Amino acid sequence: MAAAAGAPALRLPLHLQNRLASGLRQRSLGYTTRFAPSPTGPLHRGNLRTALLSWLEAQLRDGQWLLRIDDLDGPRNRAGAEALILEDLHWLGLDWDGPVVRQSDHRGVYATVLSALRKAGHLYPCRCSRRLLADVSAPHGALAVYPGYCRDRAPLWGPQAGRLPSWRLRLEPGGQDVPAAVGDVVLRRADGVVAYHLATAVDELLMGISEVVRGDDLWPSTGAQVAVMAALGAPPPAYAHVPLWRDGRGERLSKREGADGLAGLRSRGMDAPAVIGCLASSLELVPPGSRLSARELADSLSPEALEACLHLERAQTKKP
Repeated sequence: MAAAAGAPALRLPLHLQNRLASGLRQRSLGYTTRFAPSPTGPLHRGNLRTALLSWLEAQLRDGQWLLRIDDLDGPRNRAGAEALILEDLHWLGLDWDGPVVRQSDHRGVYATVLSALRKAGHLYPCRCSRRLLADVSAPHGALAVYPGYCRDRAPLWGPQAGRLPSWRLRLEPGGQDVPAAVGDVVLRRADGVVAYHLATAVDELLMGISEVVRGDDLWPSTGAQVAVMAALGAPPPAYAHVPLWRDGRGERLSKREGADGLAGLRSRGMDAPAVIGCLASSLELVPPGSRLSARELADSLSPEALEACLHLERAQTKKP
């Protein structure tokens, strides 16, 4: 992606270049995916099913399943939520490879990337208020396309009326339908917090993720994150967006309906094999009422059976 006219080339510190190169080498060595919950509360049924599917994909492809805690949004984090997430995954038999990765430990890396992008002319300050625009920096939401109000204004980076600007990624035509489809996304919010798209894109590269397996509600985030990787000169991983849990009418479960996590299931007398059977049967991987461990489920499935589930959703998410 080209920088603004006359801007210098993107220059990352050598140590960060080496880390990014190491991640890309790791990607080339074999299959690696991740599960990346936010510690805002217990895992609900949809989270649990996505965790199981991504874990199964890693097992059947003889790959790695990494665990990352997306904990940058401090006000939304809940005390004890991370410990509960780890406990729930262990209880279900979904054990991860390597140490737990926490985005809060990478703030220095994100700041370095932002500084390099700014110096190379890839960023510009934006002072548009939420009243004027949809909040395009909110994590896990639909991606609103920024109309470019501040794109060609004089870059004033300091505070005005006591308020700092957000930092947007300047996208140029080519490669994707940008800026019409993706828009100039926020990479640093006006409150100084690193935006979801920047942190996620950088971490997929650093961790050597070869495929992202996540819920279909995160499909709108994909273009923005691919654009960040392109700005860093790196190819994106593959993406598989798995089906959301829906009710008998085909409607997406409401937040209240979908919030029944392991505590609720266990209170109804369900043990781990029953929960695994429930999650798998919701995707027709096993008959209803099945009881089996996560390992038994992995051993009973062929790669083709699981790929049919994931590829169906991959095909459906190739939206115009």
